[in-house]
Amino acid sequence: MDRASTISGMTRRNFLHATGAGFAAAGLAGSAFANLQADAQQAAAANGGKKIGFAVMGLGQLGLGQIIPAFKHCKLAKLTALVSGHPDKAKSTAQKFGVEEKNIYNYDTFDKIKDNDQVDVVYVVLPNSMHSEYVVRAAQAGKHVLCEKPFDISAEKCQVAIDACKKNNRKLQIGYRLMYEPNNLALVDAVAKKECGELRIVEAAAGFSIGDPTQWRLKMNMAGGGCLMDIGVYSLSAARYITREEPVEVQAMTYANRSDPRFKEVEETCNFQLRFPSGVVASCVSSYSTGFNRFRADCTKGWVGVEPGLSYNGNKFHIQRPGQQEESPDLGDPNQFATEMDALADCIINNKQPKASGETGMQDVRIMMAIYEAAKTGKTVKL
Repeated sequence: MDRASTISGMTRRNFLHATGAGFAAAGLAGSAFANLQADAQQAAAANGGKKIGFAVMGLGQLGLGQIIPAFKHCKLAKLTALVSGHPDKAKSTAQKFGVEEKNIYNYDTFDKIKDNDQVDVVYVVLPNSMHSEYVVRAAQAGKHVLCEKPFDISAEKCQVAIDACKKNNRKLQIGYRLMYEPNNLALVDAVAKKECGELRIVEAAAGFSIGDPTQWRLKMNMAGGGCLMDIGVYSLSAARYITREEPVEVQAMTYANRSDPRFKEVEETCNFQLRFPSGVVASCVSSYSTGFNRFRADCTKGWVGVEPGLSYNGNKFHIQRPGQQEESPDLGDPNQFATEMDALADCIINNKQPKASGETGMQDVRIMMAIYEAAKTGKTVKL
């Protein structure tokens, strides 16, 4: 897809006029998202129009509500198989989305997927503590892997999965959809190009009010933690990709109302601060009891942010320069799951390493474990 068609159908000339030629030329003309779209177009041509086959493992709310419907928006990826422990649900889903019944697997028969040449990738959409096991099994079956975030509940388990993918020469991508979303990419690009001066502070907030107290996300042995492991990883990841640095120390506090049946085992709220080598400080919050949805980079000459920042759709880029009105250009609103799946398909076709790599996911897990340690001890933890 060309650049003009990614910007809500506007021509490049009209887009430059609408947002200000200076900003577009300096901040967006070479945007990472436009490059992603160009890569997808080139990969489709290079692969002769053939799409990469995906098996979706896990037919919960995310799989059924977001991931599987996203395939209709993909340029390089297609749904070819399902893995589920619920045969009736799997059969009805297969019929609805055109998956052959012979391409339905359960967790006992999953390893037979190695003989299915219609499947190139397994997308692991399971409780956190199960991720690494099935990443390993998928890699051993000769399949590339897209694994939902967080990667797992310990860095040690992440490393085992990474090693299995490398041993079997398989690509591994973690499901950081915002790393391929145009408004978040524009935020990173504007900071890197110092559109508002030098970066000084990152503010990242992610939260929602969680419901059913019986769900796996509220069980320590399955989730590995509460809001931090689920929604808070977005704040952590944003701080890392906005600064393009790794933090050197962390401070943190957590809170849980143990009288609330949702928070018998896991934290309800987590507030943490990161310090980076350049001196940039990130103030981050995550919550399972209130809504947060924004990322902001405060710089020496203004600020740049995304609010909403992590929704499945409708995210919005904003920039404020000194002496100028805030700008909020329309950067488009593509399906984020389709974009991330196409990104992995492009890596497979062109033998590239995924941006949202296993190592990136493992580093987030390491830092989250340090955040929990800092909250427990009340001390600054060096990284």
